[in-house]
Amino acid sequence: MIRLTRYIKIAALAASVAALSPIPTMVSGPAQAMDASPIPVTHYRTVKIDDIDIFYREAGPADAPVILLLHGFPTSSHMFRNLIPQLASRYHVIAPDYPGFGQSAAPDHKTFAYTFAHFADLTDGLLGKLEVKRYAMYVMDYGAPVGYRLALKHPERVSALIIQNGNAYEEGLKKFWDPIKAYWADGSPAHRKALEVLMKLETTKFQYTDGMSDVSRIDPDNILHDQTLLDRPGNMDIQLDLFHDYGSNVPLYPQFQAFFRERKPPTLIVWGKNDFIFPADGAGPYLRDLPDAELHLIDSGHFALEDKADEMVPLIRSFLERKLPAS
Repeated sequence: MIRLTRYIKIAALAASVAALSPIPTMVSGPAQAMDASPIPVTHYRTVKIDDIDIFYREAGPADAPVILLLHGFPTSSHMFRNLIPQLASRYHVIAPDYPGFGQSAAPDHKTFAYTFAHFADLTDGLLGKLEVKRYAMYVMDYGAPVGYRLALKHPERVSALIIQNGNAYEEGLKKFWDPIKAYWADGSPAHRKALEVLMKLETTKFQYTDGMSDVSRIDPDNILHDQTLLDRPGNMDIQLDLFHDYGSNVPLYPQFQAFFRERKPPTLIVWGKNDFIFPADGAGPYLRDLPDAELHLIDSGHFALEDKADEMVPLIRSFLERKLPAS
């Protein structure tokens, strides 16, 4: 008991001395810099736009320049889960899910128009609700026609473009697109049925692994995540409607290209050059209309961010810091 009392007195004395002592100076160097940078917090929100639940991820300072991230097929804003924290310390990042994708509503295709025009209108409505008046866009796959349709609606609002495997030129529609083009020309049940394979597990795996420089970098949870959502009841018809409507984007390519030429937004192209769906043939033509664009062909496939984020993120951050300095 005496020993315990003595220990308590000594501990109390030590605590008193520590309280009176000056706080030691932090060690300078990389560790200090890391500790000084807060980790951006991502918020997961849902809002009604035209009576449709639209889910979106949001992070970064509310008064910073906005970066709008527009995802591709068959994924969702989930594809940007690792990129968002890399940008949100300096920018206000918004990444929505389209209807039928991710956590957004998936109304029956018989009562809801699954079209790229509709997706652009709903995205525009989301930005209006969030009071966003100007934004840079990261467009990938389906995100390209959604984003470019937005640009046609409000060309003055686009502050910059980051393009990753998203097409605006017919040179980019190669062999993969032949059965889809047949469906555009003849929307028969036979041609529609032929595209069901695009929603199957083997195709989802292909999209994540084909052309990748290192498949061990690909998180297999991506495949499980996307396939689970593709397999929801009614989703097959939703996706087939969208494959058919993708043909409506091609006649708009000249208008997209005119927007590039006339507005000349600062542009970074980071393109997985081994992509079978959107091959590198679609990347080079951008330079015809955006000769000052920065083009980087990445040794990767369709979902290049999953494989080469360590290469792409520094390019993206450098581009934004030069072309879209944070306020």
